[in-house]
Amino acid sequence: MTEPTDTADSTARTDSNPTADRFTVTPYAVEGEIDYEKLLERFGADQLTDEQLGRFPDHPLLRRRTFYAGRDVDSYLEAVEAGDIHAIVTGRGPSGPMHLGHVLPLYLAKRFQEVTGATVYIPLSDDEKFLAKSQSFDAIGEHTRDNVRDILAVGFDPDKTRIVVDTADADVIYPIAVRLATHLTPATVEAVYGEQDTVGLEFYPAVQATHLLLPQLVSGRQPTLVPIAVDQDPHVRVCRDIAAKEALPVAKPGALLGRFLPSLEGPGKMSSSDDAPSIELTADPDTVAEAIRTHAYTGGRATLEEHREHGGDPTVDVPFQYLRFFFESDDAELERIAAEYRSGDLLSGELKEIAIDRITEFLDAHQRRRAALGDVATEIRPYRLTDEERQQALERAGVPSSLER
Repeated sequence: MTEPTDTADSTARTDSNPTADRFTVTPYAVEGEIDYEKLLERFGADQLTDEQLGRFPDHPLLRRRTFYAGRDVDSYLEAVEAGDIHAIVTGRGPSGPMHLGHVLPLYLAKRFQEVTGATVYIPLSDDEKFLAKSQSFDAIGEHTRDNVRDILAVGFDPDKTRIVVDTADADVIYPIAVRLATHLTPATVEAVYGEQDTVGLEFYPAVQATHLLLPQLVSGRQPTLVPIAVDQDPHVRVCRDIAAKEALPVAKPGALLGRFLPSLEGPGKMSSSDDAPSIELTADPDTVAEAIRTHAYTGGRATLEEHREHGGDPTVDVPFQYLRFFFESDDAELERIAAEYRSGDLLSGELKEIAIDRITEFLDAHQRRRAALGDVATEIRPYRLTDEERQQALERAGVPSSLER
C-alpha cells in the first residue's frame, strides 16, 4: 500500500455513498463511528499480518489486534531479532488527568522494554496543550506534573527511558524543531491537520517530528516504533516526510496504530475533554463501580427473559470490550465470558461486575506504585536527558549552540 504524500488529507470519512454516515479522525478531533479499515486506505498504513504479530512480544493489545496496523514494522522487528539497538516513542499531551485510554500504550511500551530491551522515549507536549486547550501555563504545568507521576508509576527502567517535557527541555527540542521546520510549508500543515487557529499550532508539527527523531539524534540511527492511537498517525506521516528530505543521520520512524478504547457510552474513543464519562487512573473503587454500573453501554437485551433466550452481543458491550482490550489477559477466560454472554447465561449486570473487578485490580496496583513515589521533580531526574545526550542530539542535528559557533 502506498504511503500518502505530505499533502494527503488526514480527515477520514465514509464516502462510499453520498448518504453514508461520516467520521473524522485527526489529532485534534475524533467524531462519528470509525471504520478502522477505511482509515488504513486514507492514511496509507498496512494491516499487521499474523506473521508480524507473532514476532512481537506477547501482549493482549497485539494478539487481539487492538494495535492492528503499522508502518515499517518489519525493519523494527528485524532489529529486535538481531539484537540491534531500537527505540519506542510514545507520549502524552498533558491537558488533564490521565485515564485508562491514555495509559494503555505506555504499558505496551513497558512490555517491549522488558522483553526486547528497547529504549523508550516519552515526550510530554505541554506547549501544544497550552496552544490548543486555552489553559494557563500554571494549569498545564500542574497537569504535566500529575501525568509524570502516572507515567513513572508504570514502572519503566530509568536506564532505558527518557521523559522529555517540551518547555523544560526547550534547549534541545526548539533548535532541532527550527531546523526541521524548514521542510514544512503552511500548505502541508493545512493539508494534514486542517486550518490551525494560531501560528504556534502551525509550527507544532516540527516539534512532534523532533520527538519522534530524538532517540536517533541522541544515540544514532536505529529503527524506531511509535505505538499510538490512530488519530495521532498524521504526526508520524509528517515526520517520515521530513526525515526523507532532511540530511540527518536518521531513518524514518515506524508506527504501530491502535484502535480507541471506547467511551463508556458506546462507539468512539474515551476522552477526558468531552461530556462522555471516563475512568481516571486515580479513581477509587466506588467511582469505578458507579461509572460502569451507571454509564457503560451493554450488548444485553431489553428484558431478562429476552436476554436468557437470545443472549447478549459482546462485540458492542463496553464492559466486555474493556476486558478484551487489556483487563483480562487470559484468552480462554475471555472466550468463556463471551460464550456465556452470548448464550444468555451471563447477564449484563454480571458482566459489568467482572469488568469492575478487573479494572479495580489494575488501578489498585498502579495507584500503589504512584503513591510510593516522592517529589516528582526528584523522581524524574534519572529519566531526563543527560548533558551528554543533549549535546549529542544537537550535534547530530547540526545545530550546536550559538555560543559555540
